[in-house]
This record gives sequence, C-alpha cells and structure tokens, in this order.
Amino acid sequence: MVQQVTPELRRWIVEQSRAGFTPASVLQAMTDAGWDETVALEALEATLQVQLTPQAPRAERVHSPRSDLADGAVATATSPRLPHPDLRGSPHRVDAGDRIVDVLVTLRRPQLVVFGNLLSAAECEGLIDAARPRMSRSLTVETQTGGEALNADRTSHGMFFRRGEIELVSRLEARIARLLNWPVSHGEGLQVLHYRPGAEYKPHYDYFDPREPGTANITRRGGQRVGTLVMYLNEPERGGGTTFPDVGLEVLPQRGHAVFFAYGQPLPSTQTLHGGAPVLAGDKWVATKWLREREFT
Repeated sequence: MVQQVTPELRRWIVEQSRAGFTPASVLQAMTDAGWDETVALEALEATLQVQLTPQAPRAERVHSPRSDLADGAVATATSPRLPHPDLRGSPHRVDAGDRIVDVLVTLRRPQLVVFGNLLSAAECEGLIDAARPRMSRSLTVETQTGGEALNADRTSHGMFFRRGEIELVSRLEARIARLLNWPVSHGEGLQVLHYRPGAEYKPHYDYFDPREPGTANITRRGGQRVGTLVMYLNEPERGGGTTFPDVGLEVLPQRGHAVFFAYGQPLPSTQTLHGGAPVLAGDKWVATKWLREREFT
C-alpha cells in the first residue's frame, strides 16, 4: 500500500518540532506508527525548516501521528539547510569562482553530485607534494570516547592541513565554498589520504552517531558533519573507487574529479553509507573536505 503524506501529517510534524522534539525522535515515532522509514524521512525533509543544531531530548515520548488530526494551516514545505551546488536548470557546468566545474552525475537520494575538473593537474600534484612529508597512518574519530584511534577498517595514510595553511589550500577552500554554497569557516581542515595497493576504507558513515557517548564532545567544535567532498588527486591502475552500497554506485577515481554528498540527519536513511574500495594496482591519492553545520574551531 502506498503511504500518502497528507496535510494533517505535515501539520503534526511541525507541531512536534515546535514542541522541542528532535527530527530523529519524530522519525522514530513515525516508523513506530507504521510509516516506511524512507517515506517518513522524505516527509520530514520536505516539511520542516530543519535547525541542525542538536536539541536536548524531551523526557516524555512523542505521540504517534494519527489520521484524525484536526484540520489546519499546512506548513510551507522547505528543504533542510545543507551545503549544495546550484543545479537549477540542470546545468552541465557550474561557476566555482576561479574555475568552471563540470557536472557529471547527480542523485536525489543520496544527495550526491559527481564533479569533473574541480582541480587542475598542477593543483593535484601540488597537494600531494605538500602532504607527502607529513603522512602517517590514518586515524578515525571515535564516537565512543570523542577522541581518535587506529581502525582496522581504514588502512590508508593521511594528514590534515589547517584551514588556509598554504596558498593552494586557501584557494581550494574558497572554490569549494563557492561551489557548495557553504562558508569556508564551516569546514574542517583539508585531509589528504594515500592508499597503497591493498589499502581500503570499509563502508561507513561520516556523520557522528548521536547515540554514542563521545559525540557531544566532538560536535562542540562546529556541530554535526553535514556534507563530504572527496577529490581524486590521481588515478590508480585498478580499484580504489568510492562505493555507495545502498544504491549500488561506484565512483571511479579520475584526477581532478570529485564526489560530493550531503546528509541532513545523522541517519542511515540518508543512504550515505560509503567506502573506499581496495586499491588493486597502483596508488590512490585523495583529498577530503568535511563540512560542519556551524563554524568549525
């Protein structure tokens, strides 16, 4: 049976939000009431002006939406505020300020875009050369503790540039901010990663799980992650693609190209599960930019 998103349901969603319930708790109430999770998430995204700042959870449980809700004014449908390129009119190219960037692939769910020629060959080589002396085994953020640790699922080597640390990084950060309509101040430092043959990063989510005890400490520095941009600095001979298992997509590394995806809620329903497939021959170099909901300090 097809589930219809009615004006009454939209009104109920707005009422719960105004009462202080988090989007995650509203989604849980909807799925508990029998709503398909994908339909429920789309209804939330289309109905609410989502405030991404985490809210304190309410002590009482959200009541499930009912079909006999009173009639009333329907909330204006708006989308969550997320980093996004301006793709109105289905352009083949977009202006990133100092560079015209190709639009190669777009998806609605996950919210994903593959860009061509975001970086020049010289910029790719410049990032690799600047990063190479500072590479070490990659760590992952530990939401259990709020710190960082080695993870057997991630076998690359990497380093971070501070925001604006060198002219090349500053130039790329300004380009990314223009392309994705998101302030430079709301981005983490640029990370460069090197994958040797056999290295991989198994499928994972980039947002911080709000159920974990260390997440509150991590998000003090700028809130949740809301978007990821992976830029390919070279082309391995075989393997090394960025995979999205939920939708059966693999983006193959091509120097200067990039894949961007956004996630309005820290939920698997965003379908942003992704991984770095094993490099089968040659080396892979990428630069990753994570975007936060607020200024990252």
